[in-house]
Order: sequence, then structure tokens, then C-alpha cells
Amino acid sequence: MREEIRAAATALGFDQCGFAAITEPESLPALDAWLAAGFHGSMRYMADRRDLRADPTALLSGAKTAIMVALNYNQAPLPQVKIARYALGRDYHKVIRGKLRRLVTALDTMHPGHEHRPVVDSAPFLEREFAHRAGLGWFGKNTMLIDSRRGSWFFIGALLTTLEIEPDPPSIGGCGSCRACIDACPTGAIVQLQERWQVDARRCISYQTIEHRGELEVDTNGWVFGCDVCQEVCPFNEPRATQPLRAQPTQEPDFAAREWPDPKAIASLEAAEWDQLTLGSAVRRTGFDGLRRNARAASLHSPDDPHRQQADRSADGPAE
Repeated sequence: MREEIRAAATALGFDQCGFAAITEPESLPALDAWLAAGFHGSMRYMADRRDLRADPTALLSGAKTAIMVALNYNQAPLPQVKIARYALGRDYHKVIRGKLRRLVTALDTMHPGHEHRPVVDSAPFLEREFAHRAGLGWFGKNTMLIDSRRGSWFFIGALLTTLEIEPDPPSIGGCGSCRACIDACPTGAIVQLQERWQVDARRCISYQTIEHRGELEVDTNGWVFGCDVCQEVCPFNEPRATQPLRAQPTQEPDFAAREWPDPKAIASLEAAEWDQLTLGSAVRRTGFDGLRRNARAASLHSPDDPHRQQADRSADGPAE
């Protein structure tokens, strides 16, 4: 059963597919500590929906297995504007959810009589923990999920199912003594909390440029939407001839970068122009006022970035 489902996921374009048993998440203490420290900032939904995250069967009654998938989104950063790579093309929620729905159709044919629910980031589900348990990657110090063979430039999706499928072994790996992401973070957002590395969202450029409303509270270092610094400097995202899967460009056409103007042009957008520019894009999340706010701040920064050369290398594929 596992191999036929994996084959169906691969046929839909997913780069990885693994299986984890639906049980109580093991990372709840870390989540509770993160919430207690106020690291979620104004994201009240993280606290309000904590109990739902503790019980995945609240999302699908009788769920037995989480089918976890990964989809590469790596590509070269844009020279004219700093937008996180994951948001350069079509909204990943739409892309992954569409693929998972097609996987449901395949499952209905292969194993009829079961219930399934696609989950892509917006439901109260601890995707990274279950992806780790399904063998897709391990937690880096930047809290990203890292696959030793591929790096961290990938999305995670989940398909909760009442099918009972033998789980895969969890992924094994670690950062060792490396602290490149910690030292490179422009705002010092990666901190230790109860002997675990966590991200204080209040300091994080991604949070500030996407979730935060009102005036920016940190120097966003020229970023208009999101931030990729902690991934750009990660050694596991460096191309290696001995690791042919690492840092490969995405093969998903929907993730190809659309035409994005520079920060000064974005800062002067009219509402109708913003609507057209962000239609079907994850950048829409920050809203009209938020995107122009970010662009005004970014226009004060030089387009040169100390991490840009590193970022360009990590999008070019394996090299000697």
C-alpha cells in the first residue's frame, strides 16, 4: 500500500512522500513554551487553536495516518526585489491542495470506503512534526525542516486519512555545532528557549512583513515579503556534486516567478494594481496596506545583499 501511494504522489509531482501514525503530537510542550514566552506575537490563532493542534482527529474523525508530502520550490532570488522564494509564483496553498485532492481521487480508486482530508498550512495541524515522523526531514536550529539530501527549500503538505498505513521511520540528522543561521539572522530572531532553538516571531522579518499589522517594529533589511536569510546561509542548501538532489531548482511550473516590480513601484501601487499583481499569490496575505508599508521600508535599503552570492549558488544546482 505504501509504495502504490508513494508512486501516485510522485506521479503528481511531489518530491517526497512518507507516512506517520496519527497520535498525540510530541512537540506540544515546545509549543506551549513558545506561546507562554509570547513568541507568537499578535498571531492569537496560534494560542486559540492550541487544543485543536493537540488532537489531529479533530480535523478528521477516525484519522489513522498522515500521508506527508514535500514539494521543492527552490529558484533564484529576484535581483530587483526581495520576496521570499516560496512566494514568487502561484500561491502554494492552491498548488499543493490541488495535488492532494487528486491524490484523494487516486486513493478512492485504490482503497474505496475511506475518508481523507488535505491539510496545507492553514489548518491547526503540526505539519513539521508529522513530516519529521514520516521521514521527510529533521529540525534545524532555524526551526526549518531539513532533509540532509535535499536541503530545506520545500513545502510540506498533509493528507489525513482513515486508512491505517505502516509508518515510516523518522528522519535523523542535525546541525552539529553550525550556527550560520543564528549569526546571519538580521534581527536575532533565532533564540534558545528551554534548551531548544525557537523563532521569536516578534523579531522575525517574515512575521513582521506578513502577519504583523501597523508600523514595522524591526529593520526588515530590504525584504518586501518574507525572508530567506536563514535558508540562504544553511550549508544543507549549498549545491554539492555528491548530493545531486540538493539545491536543485523546482520543476513545478506554477512556482515560476511572476513579474514583480521593484520596491519603489510597489510602494506606489493603487488598490486595483495591487489586486492584479497579487491575484493568486501568497503575497496577497499581507494585504494592500501591508505590502506598500513593506515596500516603503525596503526602498530605503540598497538592493545589494551580503547573502545574495550565497543565494544565487544555492539556486543553481549541484557544482564541483
